Amino acid sequence: MVNYYDMTISYSVIIPAYNEEKWLLGTLNFLKKAMEAIEANGEIIVVDNNSTDNTAQIAKENGARVIYEPVNQIPRARNAGAKIAKGQYLIFLDADTILSLDLLQTALFNLSTGMCCGGGVVVATDKTLRPFVQKIVDFWNWLSVKFGLAAGCFIYCLREGFEGAGGFSELVYAGEEIFLSHSLKSWGRKRGLDFRIILNPPAITSIRKIEWFTIYQMTIRILFILVFPFAIRFRIFCSPWYYRPKE
Repeated sequence: MVNYYDMTISYSVIIPAYNEEKWLLGTLNFLKKAMEAIEANGEIIVVDNNSTDNTAQIAKENGARVIYEPVNQIPRARNAGAKIAKGQYLIFLDADTILSLDLLQTALFNLSTGMCCGGGVVVATDKTLRPFVQKIVDFWNWLSVKFGLAAGCFIYCLREGFEGAGGFSELVYAGEEIFLSHSLKSWGRKRGLDFRIILNPPAITSIRKIEWFTIYQMTIRILFILVFPFAIRFRIFCSPWYYRPKE
């Protein structure tokens, strides 16, 4: 999948971005501050996933390498970023997620020990949630830790492991992080490497999907996918991951 890497770059942060002009600048500002505070050299790759706004321009103006992926599909965008990455460690970050210095250091330390193939992190939200919604987030975090499942907003791994696991499945439009978690764990297990979910600090991600869709709408969509998992192969059934409200 990757044909070269630059030994002067230790890690690559890959951000798939479709019409993310509202969120990307804040994410990049926090990310750059974290990266500047550590000795390891890293790079930021923003994959413009067929945006129609100023996503690409914002990324370029803020020091990111920008590539264009014309097919509007998250796993395809993630793979496109990984393909040109120069680092031996890969971090996949959503455009609405804050990567703190502590989280970056923890992920890189885990990968540097020679005992970890990658993993994810528990998530927290940028705003206070209603009790019922918070219970859903708490339940996901429990599942993530219990079964070793990385949340899509933050995934870290060895590039060798990513390639060995086959990258993100491009057969689906959502849930690609679950498939990668399983395949990466399998790859690591054969080599005596752990798949680690970071418990502290959490990744801070936005609650925008909850603001764009009602809980009822989100619940119906998720239940539909759970009952008919084949639905994730079709973009039309994965609207929460692709919908952007018109300003």
